[in-house]
Amino acid sequence: MGVGGCLALPWRCLVVLCLRLLFLVPAGVPVRSGDATFPKAMDNVTVRQGESATLRCSVDNRVTRVAWLNRSSILYAGNDKWCLDPRVVLLANTKTQYSIQIQDVDVYDEGPYTCSVQTDNHPKTSRVHLIVQVSPKIIEISPDVSINEGGNVSLTCLATGRPDPTITWRHISPKAVGFISEDEYLEITGITREQSGEYECSASNDVSAPVVQRVKVTVNYPPYISDAKSTGVPVGQKGILLCEASAVPSADFQWYKDDKRLAEGQKGLKVENKPFFSRLTFFNVSEQDYGNYTCVASNQLGNTNASMILYGPGAVHDGNNGAWRRSGCAWLLLLPLAHLACHF
Repeated sequence: MGVGGCLALPWRCLVVLCLRLLFLVPAGVPVRSGDATFPKAMDNVTVRQGESATLRCSVDNRVTRVAWLNRSSILYAGNDKWCLDPRVVLLANTKTQYSIQIQDVDVYDEGPYTCSVQTDNHPKTSRVHLIVQVSPKIIEISPDVSINEGGNVSLTCLATGRPDPTITWRHISPKAVGFISEDEYLEITGITREQSGEYECSASNDVSAPVVQRVKVTVNYPPYISDAKSTGVPVGQKGILLCEASAVPSADFQWYKDDKRLAEGQKGLKVENKPFFSRLTFFNVSEQDYGNYTCVASNQLGNTNASMILYGPGAVHDGNNGAWRRSGCAWLLLLPLAHLACHF
């Protein structure tokens, strides 16, 4: 406070000087728990960021002057406000209690606050520590990742909060159980396709509900044909050959009969390709349609193929080697033998 202010308000200057000297020299006697001559201020106050903190100081009728200070700054002296912060207000100044409130508390408000009183010409103080808790907040997390199977993945999740939040990682998968990491960093070595999916980072410190964010990990791998079955269809009926394959990225499909590629729109045929399967449809099966068909699935990482047979209902099909024949021929050979057997 300037000199001019002292001349205008000498009693204020006196209060300021007394209060400041009180904390610069050891003239004051800190209040101890159990000191009956001066009830102590409340214990440490813990509030969440954005809430209001109430600081209470018990007094009695022997108190002649009273003030609240933050470190060496005067907040209130009696009923007079000395700080410019509009968030600090006086709640009570009675014969038994002297209380202030700090609204919309932030982290920079944390620290010691002192209730100073003058009684019987002896200044005494009582100190309370304001603790500000802050909800967790994730400030940095890895972007979505795309990696080839067998590679290594490193995910990062950084968070702030008071107290420091605990960070955990878990794999969002029906097969995953519990947490896979209790650290800011998650390392996956030799990743497999089963480990693809979303990974959730959770930051918690019991101040509020945990905050979570997710990272999508895409594992690329070459096609694998999981289902390709031969089919028996009578002449004149509709027939379907189905080829199912898993791959990331999705596979491109091609169909061949023997060594000839089947084109989309070919008469009597329809090729329908989806991300995980291809369907070859014969609208009106003829004798010429019977035979061996090959499904080829490919992506940037490789390709694979599987053979299947479209055969008539009278054909015998060997599922192991794809061989097939008309069973009617065998019966034709057996008829002359049976005729000869009757003569003997």
